[in-house]
Amino acid sequence: MESGWIAPAGPDLTAFEGQMAEYLGVGHAVGLSSGTAAIHLGLKYLGVKPGDVVLVPTLTFGATAFAVTYLGAEPVFVDSDDSWNMDPEQARVALETLRCEGRRVGAALPVDLYGCPASYSELLPLFSEFDVPVFEDAAEGLGGAYGEQKLGRFGHGGALSFNGNKILTTSGGGMLVTNDGEFASKVRFWATQSREDFPWYEHEEIGFNYRLSNILAALGCSQLERISQTVDRRREVRELYRKGLAELSGVLVQRDPAWGESNAWLSIATFDLNLHPEAPTRVRLALEERNIESRPIWKPMHQQPVFAGARSFLSGKADAVYSSGLCLPSGPGITNADIDEICSVISLSLGH
Repeated sequence: MESGWIAPAGPDLTAFEGQMAEYLGVGHAVGLSSGTAAIHLGLKYLGVKPGDVVLVPTLTFGATAFAVTYLGAEPVFVDSDDSWNMDPEQARVALETLRCEGRRVGAALPVDLYGCPASYSELLPLFSEFDVPVFEDAAEGLGGAYGEQKLGRFGHGGALSFNGNKILTTSGGGMLVTNDGEFASKVRFWATQSREDFPWYEHEEIGFNYRLSNILAALGCSQLERISQTVDRRREVRELYRKGLAELSGVLVQRDPAWGESNAWLSIATFDLNLHPEAPTRVRLALEERNIESRPIWKPMHQQPVFAGARSFLSGKADAVYSSGLCLPSGPGITNADIDEICSVISLSLGH
């Protein structure tokens, strides 16, 4: 604010893009108004068009699927594996079925759910086999890793989100990251209203008002400096929940998959409903009585009214996770004493 660069573009935006690209180890980053905007323009660049279908995990936030519809394409939902991410087996069934039906699969949109990496060693070769381009929805994944590689760098490009509840927040905003310079340049062009290089406002293509503002990018620069500490604390919070609930039979806190490390954006408990009928609701209401917020996990897209009748390839995994899971308070302001209290409430609500 002291610099006067409160306009949409400026040196802080350029710096934030450069610092994020360096952090992730990618060639290019484009600051945008939201992660949804990044998915929209990413799919647009990959050539998704009306009549196409795009594979989307059913267990995700609605924005993943919404962006597909902006291009006149149809989201086709794929169930979850044990990491709660897109199931490679169900994805293969979907690809084979759609190919037999003559449908064009314009792209695949794996999601790093709650910061947990998808199984890229299986998914990327699968989509390559069917010649389907991949765009990674890493909106929840910043700071997580698949093997030694940070999330956001898988596929042709990736989307990040800096919404108010994310690991790194600019209050609102997002970013598209890629190793493809042409990809980044075209998205930056579209996101600034497709303005051609003339002294006057000249437009040969439809544009979008999707750029991240300089003042929000300045917040991003300051938060990126401490992202390692932020992720470490989120992981510590998850471990404290695991230890605090370890004595409760039928209660588990989500773990990392064998192939990578989650950023532990949210700590999620699942309950054995045979041992603890209706436990997620009982626990949520018990916490609410103490003015402690918790929340069900994402309701699967195939259950959403807006996608009623959508094509889905299901095993029942996402439905089971949704019915048994609960997102616990995980924000940076939570204290160890808060976690102890939450674990105590959960224990009491389950009759222990």
